[in-house]
Amino acid sequence: MAEKWTVDHIPDLSGKVVIITGANSGLGFESAKVLAQKGANVVLACRNLHKAQKARNLIQEAVPDALIEIILIDLGDLSSIRKFTEKFMGRYQRLDILINNAGLMTGQYQKTKDGFEKHLGTNHLGHFALTGLLFDYHHKTQNSRIVTVSSLTHGLAKMDFTNLLYEGGVGYKPMAAYGRLKLANMLFTFELQRRLTRIGSSTIAVAAHPGISTTNMAPYIHFSKIVLPVAKKVLQNPRKGAYSGLRAATDPFAQGDTYFGPRGFMGISGAPVIVNPSSSSRNEDHARKLWEVSERLSGVCFL
Repeated sequence: MAEKWTVDHIPDLSGKVVIITGANSGLGFESAKVLAQKGANVVLACRNLHKAQKARNLIQEAVPDALIEIILIDLGDLSSIRKFTEKFMGRYQRLDILINNAGLMTGQYQKTKDGFEKHLGTNHLGHFALTGLLFDYHHKTQNSRIVTVSSLTHGLAKMDFTNLLYEGGVGYKPMAAYGRLKLANMLFTFELQRRLTRIGSSTIAVAAHPGISTTNMAPYIHFSKIVLPVAKKVLQNPRKGAYSGLRAATDPFAQGDTYFGPRGFMGISGAPVIVNPSSSSRNEDHARKLWEVSERLSGVCFL
């Protein structure tokens, strides 16, 4: 596998269908633009129509022959996820790549429309439901791929199934909730791959993290005005931040159960390579339990 990977390593994707959640800005937008340049038919799965239209227009300015479509989705609303999948299935016959990219970081304790704590409810349960509802499309598309974007913060997180959703805000802290959802992303990816392997599917599940890029500065808002410009020089720009997810989505040598991230100091920046996840993300008991809870809460059962 290439150690100095760039987008030049991405093969021609003509005829491939890709869904990217949260594709109107940041890593999702940059990923959509690159994949469109490589010939893929890209579906921008976004919550805000105006922002999605603006993103599509910018991509089409850079790639005049880009195949771009918008289908609205709110990952914090299970009914919206179901409507998205119905629309997608009415327009497409295959799904080669799903990039579960959309994410949020919020300060106050908030709930999704379905009553789940907003971090886990949107970024994990929403993507779990989306993946499950689209699974038949993945399974019938040879060598399809499910990529979930996690974070370095997953290594600092802990699962607590006695208070998974911080009911009533009990014990809630923004960074702890964010880390927990990113750990959930990892547990989900590895459990998904185990289940895919058991049924002999050609679909693979892969995880990635962007290092620290200038699109995910929320954990660093305490930086002073003097330090912040220096920090931005060290961090990756959005395009480079998208490289790990793009490699996970397109590298023909990638295998399921792998985790891509920047190769540089502490995984902050650099070319994407296979990196080691935390030991907690490999806890199979937690992964099975999270899967069972996710099925119950989302009402989506698969594999």
